[in-house]
Amino acid sequence: MIRLLSGRLLGAIPTLFAIVLLGFALMRLAPGGPFDAERALPPEVEAALRAQYDLDAPLHAQFARYLTDLAHFDLGPSFKYKDFTVAELIRDGAPVSMTLGLAALVLAAGLGISLGCAAALRRGSRFDTALMGLAVSGQVIPTFVVGPILALVFGLWLRWLPLAGWGGGRLAFLVLPVITLALPYVAAIARLMRASLAETLSENFIRTARARGASPARILLRHALPPALLPVVSYLGPAAAGLLTGSVVVETIFGLPGIGRYFVQGAINRDYTLVLGVVMLYGGVIVLFNMATDLIYGWLDPRVRRA
Repeated sequence: MIRLLSGRLLGAIPTLFAIVLLGFALMRLAPGGPFDAERALPPEVEAALRAQYDLDAPLHAQFARYLTDLAHFDLGPSFKYKDFTVAELIRDGAPVSMTLGLAALVLAAGLGISLGCAAALRRGSRFDTALMGLAVSGQVIPTFVVGPILALVFGLWLRWLPLAGWGGGRLAFLVLPVITLALPYVAAIARLMRASLAETLSENFIRTARARGASPARILLRHALPPALLPVVSYLGPAAAGLLTGSVVVETIFGLPGIGRYFVQGAINRDYTLVLGVVMLYGGVIVLFNMATDLIYGWLDPRVRRA
């Protein structure tokens, strides 16, 4: 397991470097600049601002400077929010985005696995057919459609839940954003779990366990569930990435003060350091989630540890 962890850590370094390089190049290739506004600045003022933020240096020198600062955990100042550094802005919005993403991940994994197991154990029944039909619908309807519909029904018509806002992180304010964010992943995990468990239950070793008189609960929990969970665990790494990056849309719909708000504003205002800081945060979290997924996969399947 230590060798597996070491390999994943070494593999994460070029991945993070590629994320920084690509993000830096895309931001510089985008039209406009951080000091473009409706009212143009005098040339000498703009030149002074560019010199202050080292934007007058060659691109390779700017990139080398950014990497050096990054190695010291310095994400630089924000071009738009003059009195704040990027680290301070991310620290301000991270609790909201992380709470939203983690709550959606727990809901998606817990509910998706449970529904998938229920459908697999009743495969071919009306329950199975109806559940898989709903799962397909949940996957194809995008969050920017689901979110406004939920807000309209439960926030405006029924008045059961707040329409938008953070509310200090109270549960009532989290319900609609978390459901909106988790719904497509609940559907995907349920379908994946259903297919995997149904296939596992038809394997020879399951028939052998039944022939030896093992109880249905023991067959499910001891013999069928661990191998059936492997595809779901593999999916959870990219799913975590989707939940975190997808929260940008959900935060905008429900007016949540998370990192997504800064990311959108940073991209609009060409706030290079802010966008790169958020991209780096998302990239690091995604790498960590994928690493955790590999470790869980190795724990469930000994062949991965020996590879």
